[in-house]
Amino acid sequence: MKGPLFYSKILLFGEYGIIRDSKGLSIPYSFYNGALKRNEDPSPEAIASNASLKRFADYLETLQREQPELVTFDLAELKSDIETGMYFDSSIPQGYGVGSSGALVAAIYDKYAQDKITVLENLTRDKLLQLKNIFSQMESFFHGKSSGLDPLNSYLSIPILINSKDNIEATGIPNQTLDGKGAVFLLDSGIVGETAPMVTIFMENLKDKGFRTMLKNQFVKYTDACVENFLGGDMKALFMNTKKLSSVVLNNFKPMIPEQFHAIWQNGIDTNDYYLKLCGSGGGGYILGFTEDLERAKLSLKDYKLEVVYQF
Repeated sequence: MKGPLFYSKILLFGEYGIIRDSKGLSIPYSFYNGALKRNEDPSPEAIASNASLKRFADYLETLQREQPELVTFDLAELKSDIETGMYFDSSIPQGYGVGSSGALVAAIYDKYAQDKITVLENLTRDKLLQLKNIFSQMESFFHGKSSGLDPLNSYLSIPILINSKDNIEATGIPNQTLDGKGAVFLLDSGIVGETAPMVTIFMENLKDKGFRTMLKNQFVKYTDACVENFLGGDMKALFMNTKKLSSVVLNNFKPMIPEQFHAIWQNGIDTNDYYLKLCGSGGGGYILGFTEDLERAKLSLKDYKLEVVYQF
């Protein structure tokens, strides 16, 4: 048995902001992926994944009982497959902000949901919101509160534009230029991040009036501008706004940035070699970088592993 592949995702813009109705832009990242599998001779990882799936199936059974109108699954088939050793075989690093649980949720929905919404039908805004809601409830099993966007991106494998909580649409992004000097890249912090504690810190900060004002007047404003610049292909304005966004994040989201990256973050802003921002909830995992000159950024960050996501 080997199911279809589901990709990781990268939220280019919108982390934390989408909780406060900023715009967001999420793209599939096929470098990492996962699929449901069964193996005669399972590895320790496969056995651990199988045990996790067992708990997830129990959670889905409760979800279906409490909200039958939301989604129903073929639970008998799911449980039978888990009993015979099914696991999620994934190259997506966990705790790195690239949607490891999202791909798993997408794979389970794809195989076991009844009356599922498929990629092939006309994806109206209502259908996208319905899918996002289902995925949000399913993924809550993994980290407490989920927007449902990661599984949505993984399931559909197309860029998703978030205009606000209740307004999302499939979108196109400017074509890559593989010999382009500009790039979006991932920087490996070498630390595993955990979503739940970071979201808790953010929710605590929201109680502070000054923090809320900064979010609205700076963070959300620059995030929205970056999304519009990127989709419109206005790279000059994109880098101007990404620099501002990078600075706002460094000044106001310090707990989400591993301490040893504070100086590197500032150095990018000072030299204009690159600008860094959070990838996912932060606290570790990947850091997202934007540069107008990839070779210059590589030189500046020569002690770190850079993974190019998108070139222009």
